[in-house]
Amino acid sequence: MKRSYLYILVFVFAANSIFANTQTAFKLANVLQSNMVVQQGKPFKLWGKAVAGETVVMTVDWNRTAVAVKADAGGNWTGQINVPKAKPGDFTPHVITVKNGDKIVRLTDVLIGDVWLCAGQSNMDMIVTEANFIGYPGVLNYKEEIAAANFPAIRMYKAAAEFKIKPQDDTKGTWTICSPKTVGNFSGVAYFFGRELFLKLNIPIGLVVTSAPGASTQAFTKKEVLTADAALKQRYYDPQIANISSQDSVDKTGFFTNVTKPTLLYNGIIHPLLNLSVKGITYYQGESNSRDGGWDLYVSLFEKMLADWRNDFNQGDLPFYYTQIAPFREPQEDSTAYVAAIFRETQERLLKLKNTGIAVTLDVGERKTVHPSDKRAVGERLAKNALNKTYNVKGVQYLGPRFAKYTVNGNSIKISFAKESLGTGLTTSDGKPPEHFYVAGADKKFYPAKAAIIGNDIVLTGFNVTEPVAVRYAFMNWNDTNLQNKEGLPAMQFRTDNWE
Repeated sequence: MKRSYLYILVFVFAANSIFANTQTAFKLANVLQSNMVVQQGKPFKLWGKAVAGETVVMTVDWNRTAVAVKADAGGNWTGQINVPKAKPGDFTPHVITVKNGDKIVRLTDVLIGDVWLCAGQSNMDMIVTEANFIGYPGVLNYKEEIAAANFPAIRMYKAAAEFKIKPQDDTKGTWTICSPKTVGNFSGVAYFFGRELFLKLNIPIGLVVTSAPGASTQAFTKKEVLTADAALKQRYYDPQIANISSQDSVDKTGFFTNVTKPTLLYNGIIHPLLNLSVKGITYYQGESNSRDGGWDLYVSLFEKMLADWRNDFNQGDLPFYYTQIAPFREPQEDSTAYVAAIFRETQERLLKLKNTGIAVTLDVGERKTVHPSDKRAVGERLAKNALNKTYNVKGVQYLGPRFAKYTVNGNSIKISFAKESLGTGLTTSDGKPPEHFYVAGADKKFYPAKAAIIGNDIVLTGFNVTEPVAVRYAFMNWNDTNLQNKEGLPAMQFRTDNWE
């Protein structure tokens, strides 16, 4: 009898332990915090964990109707509340309350505005202040920029880089209010992008940064996307199968090895945010893929990654504005090397994708570093794309001069640009003649040409070619260009040939 009683006690204890281990503590997804910005004009999702079958009740101070949902068998719950449109100049702090029985989470100082996802590698990751221990020199004039950064309606959430072999449910990070005390640790590109939007729109701006130094585009791409395409699978996924076979093997590998492995960043810092309503996406990545070759395959990779992100976020063809890599030159490279120029050309081809735009950086590069400090120009150019294309703000020029055609007239060549890219006219940033034009004949040997601005055209002379058949502008890894329109947007590199 005593032995049976003991068995019963053991069974009850074991059963209680098993039951306790199946309980899920009530919590919200980490990105749902006080000080956050909620996307205007779209349903706002709240999601998290709770005990299976228990009810979670959500209320917001802009809507009196509470929303109640039950956690599913896995302890996951998701609720949805409509959000009104933001009103310019309205920075009212809102309160969101989430209850699960006697457990209450209250989010305060929540603003209604626009939220942008800002993804990429080190040039998106690079913070406003200097961080020389990781190679970040600080943005141009960073001390002055920090002192002037009094914009409490701009908020940033930086998701810590996580390398995961399976899609994750959550990220690590904190929503931070922009001020001179905090902005030093903001992504420079994201900050200047958000600041330009705020100054033009006068609504709260939320910036969700998902970046990692050295990241590749395949790292931001879902496994199923890579393996569904035979060419992508062979190039990007199969060579790394052994290296991403277990989480333990990934965790034992160094940071800068993981950032180029396929799928790991998608799983770690994109998938956990798919419930978040956003206005659009900015992307600054390319250096890690720029020397790989296989440019057609990169176009396919990028196109499929973007299509998959849009499908996963399930918010239509989200605006996607990306940055062209800036000029620089490796120490061992010849001054005429142009593999990075081919990659910039490849990035330009991505403009064929719906609802995209590009920020040209041909004039902000620094010869000895891939981390140019003029992040303000980059962020503001991304913002000009958004202001013109997404917000339809009149009078915002977002294009720099783009090649349209050329005409040979004896000993001179006239180069014309697309009308919409001219702005109020051509000029140079330093008042000197335009530089980095080259002309070639059938022998494919390029010679420098003298360039002059004549009206809205460029006229080339002084080239050592009897019968010109090709023209190139700034088509090298490193250039310090000066051609732009009067709105300060640089001309995009071009070539009229397709020679290998």
